[in-house]
Amino acid sequence: MRTVAQVWNNWKDAARIGVYPFEHTKYEDHEKVLSGLSTFAREAWAQAYSVAAQPFEEAATAAERTGNFEVAKQNYLRASGLYRLARWPACNSPGKKTAYAKSKETFLAAAKYFDIPVARVEMPFDGRPGEGRAVIGYFRRPSLPGKLPLVLGWGGLDYYKEDAADLFAPFLSKGAATLTIDIPGTADAPILASPDAERMWDAVFAWIKSRADLDASRVVGWGLSTGGYWAAKVAHTHAAHFRGVVNHGGCAHYTFQREWIEKAQSGYYPFELAETLASTLGLNTLEDWIANAPKLSLLTQGVLDRPCAPLLLINGVADTVFNMEDMQLLLQRGSPKTARFYPGEHMGITPETFPTIYEWVNERLAVS
Repeated sequence: MRTVAQVWNNWKDAARIGVYPFEHTKYEDHEKVLSGLSTFAREAWAQAYSVAAQPFEEAATAAERTGNFEVAKQNYLRASGLYRLARWPACNSPGKKTAYAKSKETFLAAAKYFDIPVARVEMPFDGRPGEGRAVIGYFRRPSLPGKLPLVLGWGGLDYYKEDAADLFAPFLSKGAATLTIDIPGTADAPILASPDAERMWDAVFAWIKSRADLDASRVVGWGLSTGGYWAAKVAHTHAAHFRGVVNHGGCAHYTFQREWIEKAQSGYYPFELAETLASTLGLNTLEDWIANAPKLSLLTQGVLDRPCAPLLLINGVADTVFNMEDMQLLLQRGSPKTARFYPGEHMGITPETFPTIYEWVNERLAVS
């Protein structure tokens, strides 16, 4: 297991340029927190980052009182980013759950000042006993007439709907609306991950069809990382609802086997990979994940030989988080897919990666 110092050393470059999970924060924020931490103990981690976030939240509310809304927005975003780290990678302790609530609160406080504001929407979900009653989404729509196409996006294991505003914003300028949700077992999702948790998307599509300002025949889905698993699944189970789906860095079968799970614990993911994956099932340990992950296999479930919506597969060829054999498996089964694999680690992040995805999605939506 890595030490906090080792994780921080690996994270420094990302913190300097402000890429996930460091968006809207500053290098010095993390240097101060992580140089003072010697443990990944969940409560200590949540407390340290929450303390770092509080001054920016206070500065934001002070700026808001004086009518300086741009300063308020920037400080709310910085506070939200630090509360995000406080709950990272999963909301699996009391302090992390509290931090997540603060991250949402400060994000939405900032988002009301966006050029195209974020609307929090509740999509009624007919769940089973003990499950939530709504899928929570963040909806953005340009002020244009008529029924607009929609990019329906979801993040992954630690990348929630609050984190995706910048990623999906370019579609707004193309005349598309965006809706972001959380995958099963994370954040505000009404259900845990399970072999049939794709039923959550039923509620989302019912909501889309109920909107007079959306074109339900032009919807493209995009799931990232663990969300790529759900992208691959709903591309098959809900094929008729999608013009296309992007599986960006997802898994399907081999990732769920013991040999890979044990290997991935010392891969690219900073800490608690299996433990965080287990949390999506309502569980907690490496052993929990090893015992229960195989039931999520799309091969075992018989999903992969069914017809699917047009599916774009994106990843890095040297992925140590999810087994790249899963992408090969997807290419070898069922409907033909489109794929682009890049050099490097999980998600295949290069200067060309996101432009490639944006272009493919725009073509599927018929926007320019």
